Amino acid sequence: MWGIGALSKQTGCNIETIRYYEKIGLLPVANRSSGGHRVYTEQHRARLLFIRQGRELGFPLDEVRELISLSGDQQRSCGEALSVVRKHLESVEAKLARLQTIRQELLSMADSCQTCCPGTMAPDCTIVEALAESGIKVSSRCCS
Repeated sequence: MWGIGALSKQTGCNIETIRYYEKIGLLPVANRSSGGHRVYTEQHRARLLFIRQGRELGFPLDEVRELISLSGDQQRSCGEALSVVRKHLESVEAKLARLQTIRQELLSMADSCQTCCPGTMAPDCTIVEALAESGIKVSSRCCS
């Protein structure tokens, strides 16, 4: 059994986050010591590690809640967990595609600046111009 500080150190989870997870029902409410301090058990530690792993994988709290619910229900199918994971994977893939687009834009901005603007003052830089004029591709622009 541990206090909240020890649980925090063991799991790497912030104390306020532990309290929040308890408040929203992701983590079972801890019993209290005679002095009124929260007392956490191995069940709390395991649940908190489960939550943290889910969050590290980018699952939103609602999906973590659903996975917790599945983990404790003998009547529910593994297919339900698979459905949650597939839904999240679709979201991750969409984010990756968007990040690839951002990466290409940033590479283009850097290349344009390096090619066209060495020694130019910042207000005339293709990067500054591209950011000021949304939707403009910088690859074909050079400082004048």
